Amino acid sequence: MTITQPTILFLHGFAESREVWTEFTREFPAEYRLLTINLPGHGTNVHDIRDYSMEAQARYVAEQLRQKNVENALLVCHSMGGYVALAFAERYPEMVAGLVLFHSTALPDTAEKKANRDKNMDFVRRHGVDKFMESFIRPLFAPANRECMLEQREFLEDIGRATPEATVLGALEAMKNRPDRTRILKEARFPVLFIAGKDDVAVPTESLLPQLALPVQSHALLLSDVGHLGYFEEPELTRRAVVDFAGVVFA
Repeated sequence: MTITQPTILFLHGFAESREVWTEFTREFPAEYRLLTINLPGHGTNVHDIRDYSMEAQARYVAEQLRQKNVENALLVCHSMGGYVALAFAERYPEMVAGLVLFHSTALPDTAEKKANRDKNMDFVRRHGVDKFMESFIRPLFAPANRECMLEQREFLEDIGRATPEATVLGALEAMKNRPDRTRILKEARFPVLFIAGKDDVAVPTESLLPQLALPVQSHALLLSDVGHLGYFEEPELTRRAVVDFAGVVFA
């Protein structure tokens, strides 16, 4: 039986889990069916994962939606979740009602970014995931938020530390090797919302701005004093933007 209730699927980022959406989705309108999943290797989904590519993760997302009898959904995707969603949209465009790139990008890694991925993988191999998370999470917050959001930082660090080393290494390698998917934005027949932080060190605003003009129907929210974690740094503004966008998608 196909689900007719408008469905919103939330995809978390690298070394996160579905738990990052718990507070964010708590006050969403009851008219929407909300789904959150753990991407392969993350959260409780850590059994026999061998392929961390964006394409493999997109196939997993499609399987999850089919199991839940969902024909199409609005995808709300943080960081790596956006890379997965773009691979999903490439393979299953008919299943995408709309797309929210939440601190994410269709561009591939630059040469500098690829080198940083390699450095991070080398660090993890030498020092372990726990040590890596001590330095990885903090810079993702805007400078204005790094000291006042210690609880949120510790929450993400705990999730990160629980992520298996194989997942951390596999996901870093997969992100490094993902292709340019700006074509997916150009060809999109669904609306796209970009949410960006002006202090985002992972997805710089200047690299994102040209992408805003690619979709036929494009929306954007650019946030001051926000880094890579707008669902924590500006939860009310970003929640309202997603809810309003859902109203457009499912009008």
